Amino acid sequence: MIFTRKIRVLAATAAVLAPFTLFSVAAQAETAAPLGKPEVEQIVRDYLLNNPELLLEVQDALEAKQREEQKMAQQAVMEEKKDQLFNSPYDGVVGNPDAAITVVEFFDYNCGYCKRAMADMQALVEENDDVRFVLKEFPILSAQSREAHVVSMAVHAIAPEKYAEFHQQLLGAETRADGNLAIKIAKEAGIDETELRKEMENPAIQKIFAETYELANQLAVTGTPAYVIGDEVVFGALGKDVLAEKIDQARSQSN
Repeated sequence: MIFTRKIRVLAATAAVLAPFTLFSVAAQAETAAPLGKPEVEQIVRDYLLNNPELLLEVQDALEAKQREEQKMAQQAVMEEKKDQLFNSPYDGVVGNPDAAITVVEFFDYNCGYCKRAMADMQALVEENDDVRFVLKEFPILSAQSREAHVVSMAVHAIAPEKYAEFHQQLLGAETRADGNLAIKIAKEAGIDETELRKEMENPAIQKIFAETYELANQLAVTGTPAYVIGDEVVFGALGKDVLAEKIDQARSQSN
């Protein structure tokens, strides 16, 4: 945090320094005694000390520019990886599979915020026939998470019609999710354990994880939950109302 602030201050100082540097060049052309580096630095120092609010203004402008650049980069990825992001056959779907509005959620079965956000997802798909959630298996919190997600991927592969129920039970579990718990829940859902364990060994599962990690990296997704709604990446469990607002915005964009 301190290092980042130093960088921002340097950037702000450079921005303020620019006009004085131009003044120095002009002075060299017009006078026999141009301002030297120490004099320019002192002028800049005195000016910033007398007008410290400029640093905040420059910092705000820099952050706004960085946010806009990140958004543009994310939108480019969304367009390039559209099928992988919105229509991957390996992702579970909750809600109307033919819905016009897609919300992509990157989640981890051991993410407490994801657990709390599950109710928001359920309410939104119940209240909106034109909304579906595409679930990106994104195990980043622990080895136990990855075990659970391997089982989840296998469940989706062999019994996609039971995935939503399985997902709800595993994400809603009060105990920590791991491979054993995931298998137990899958069996309770009526899935054959032998077939499940065989599918868990499918090398495609690890390949899909790697592709999802790469996609998340390109979208600047580093935590869970994270959502892609319309042309925007939304970070954190922001609640049903915020997600509904973003969904409304996505509707407007598609009309």
